[in-house]
Amino acid sequence: MEKRRALPWSKPDSLTPTGAQPQGGSVGGAEVPNAQAGQAAAVGKREIEKAQQTLMEYKRGKENLERRIIENEQWYKLQHWGQIKKSKNPGDPEPASAWLFSSIANKHADAMDNYPAPNILPREESDTAVASQLSSILPAVLEQNKFEKTYSDTWWYKLKTGTGVLGVFWSGAKQKGLGDVDVRKVDLLNLFWEPGITDIQKSQHVFHVELMDNSLLMARYPQLAETQNRSTIDVAKYVYDDTVDTTAKTAVIDWYYKAMDGTREVLHYVKFVGNEVLYASENVPELRERGYYDHGLYPFVLDTLFPEEGTPAGFGYIDVCKSPQLYIDKLDQVILKNAVLAARPRFFIRGDGAVNEEEYADWEKDFVHYNGSGKAADSIQQVEVKPLPGIYEAIRSNKIEELKETSGNRDFSQGGTVAGVTAASAIAALQEAGSKLSRDMIKASYRAFTEVNALVIELIRQFYDEPRFFRITGEQGMMQFMQFSNEGMRGQAQGGDFGMEIGMREPIFDIRVSSQKSSPFSTVAQNERAKELYGMGFFNPQLADQAMAALDMMDFEGIEKVRQRVAQNGMLFQQVQMMQAQLMQLAAIVDAQNGTSIAQGIAGGADGKAGGAGAAMAAQPRQTGETETNQLGKVLGTPGTAGGEATAAKARTRAAEASTPRV
Repeated sequence: MEKRRALPWSKPDSLTPTGAQPQGGSVGGAEVPNAQAGQAAAVGKREIEKAQQTLMEYKRGKENLERRIIENEQWYKLQHWGQIKKSKNPGDPEPASAWLFSSIANKHADAMDNYPAPNILPREESDTAVASQLSSILPAVLEQNKFEKTYSDTWWYKLKTGTGVLGVFWSGAKQKGLGDVDVRKVDLLNLFWEPGITDIQKSQHVFHVELMDNSLLMARYPQLAETQNRSTIDVAKYVYDDTVDTTAKTAVIDWYYKAMDGTREVLHYVKFVGNEVLYASENVPELRERGYYDHGLYPFVLDTLFPEEGTPAGFGYIDVCKSPQLYIDKLDQVILKNAVLAARPRFFIRGDGAVNEEEYADWEKDFVHYNGSGKAADSIQQVEVKPLPGIYEAIRSNKIEELKETSGNRDFSQGGTVAGVTAASAIAALQEAGSKLSRDMIKASYRAFTEVNALVIELIRQFYDEPRFFRITGEQGMMQFMQFSNEGMRGQAQGGDFGMEIGMREPIFDIRVSSQKSSPFSTVAQNERAKELYGMGFFNPQLADQAMAALDMMDFEGIEKVRQRVAQNGMLFQQVQMMQAQLMQLAAIVDAQNGTSIAQGIAGGADGKAGGAGAAMAAQPRQTGETETNQLGKVLGTPGTAGGEATAAKARTRAAEASTPRV
């Protein structure tokens, strides 16, 4: 089969999947980049104009979502008083308590405590070796992308807006031009899809818009300086604390769409500014039928927190909890205002009063003068501020409890004390039970992580033509280096039958996601389980059958390795028992011929040891090149340099001597 070479159009770019840049052709004239001379371009100005109309339609369809995302960002930054109807008194306090922020931070900590790790499983036995290699190199590929930070940023975005977006592209600029997978966080404000659909893969078109500095844009695409063509689309912006000037930036649009090639759906990609085409995969003859990415999917994965009907985006904890947070802050405003008024004395003064106001207001004056007869108290009187009834503080406390209950952010889930519960095991049980909401949303994130890894695998299958090396961690924690290419992932001929070729088979892999168990509680629980299994004798070779029966009724992470170890111990014990029986038979022959009691001594020694020779042999490590018979001989303490083999040889010699007539 012909070896596929890396695609030649990969150049550095912004969020472009391959960093595609047009090769040849004039932008301002009749030719379109990458279109052969004399060949009509599939994507030209007319197609770009239609795409812009579609983009504006998609943008109008998500205006409410964009408005909500921008508002939620203000709530997250504790600057939500701009979203609240303010008091007419400019001196009123505007407290911003962080109960909602604390809930979001706690959920983010739960997510990072269960950072995912991919495990690739084959669907056919012949693909086992490649699947094992992918399980080792996928974490390395993600690590090179600094995916832990990307995962963390996406989780913050998901908790705030309800949807985190990850883009999985191929960047030809990485690895010094060799190219590699590029996984990035994508802002929902810059992504547009067909209104009314719930799966982005079912959208007819997908657009990604990114602002690029004009000087950088001109340097990368000099042909744009001649046309002075600029995009008219206005991308929604956040309310920045700092001054962000976007007047010197231009919107660069990445347009993805799907087309049918017979019964196969292919993905095409166009990059344009205004009406000018910078790159179009359908204008490349080699890609017109093949498509831009072989997997045929949009390179965006949406990780939704709370789903909504009619949109692939969802809503987050700010949308759920902003109402109780609003009234918590309003009640805080009233309580604080009452406290300030009560703490600062104020006075009523008659207009015709005779008290010297300056001396009265000066607390350092020992004497205050007043004119006229009568009491000074008749001219001035302190304003009394009544304290608020306790019911208002109770309402505020109830709102705080409502926010905690709604978000599942109870005190014990944050490590706080629980009334009436003092035992460590009980507190741990409460924490584990209270984290079910976190576990549910983490599982949803794992499903999105599975899609990300599936896209990464497909990009590796398409572009890893040249071998490359990865540093991986072996089973024993040792650092190893692995060479890998896509040779084992390409289509494989299945041969023929009845004189006909069956066709090509492409290896398919399943992805299982597990947690790396960063949580201290999870680590302690796992260690305690191991000690309990050891204490109950699960690793005792004599109890292998009972242990396997118990393990069949249990379910915990890593149970397959435990089953394998118990089964190995049981098989080794059976082998030792068989060898011991053979040794007893030989000893009985020697005893019968020589009148010795070797068999009785062996039996007594075996009974005196815990578990007999089998347990002792299982507990004693075997040296390199040592046979099971040698090991058994050393365990039983039989003389001879060759252990049990020497004993058997001596027994045969004595038996021969005893049967030979003496002269």
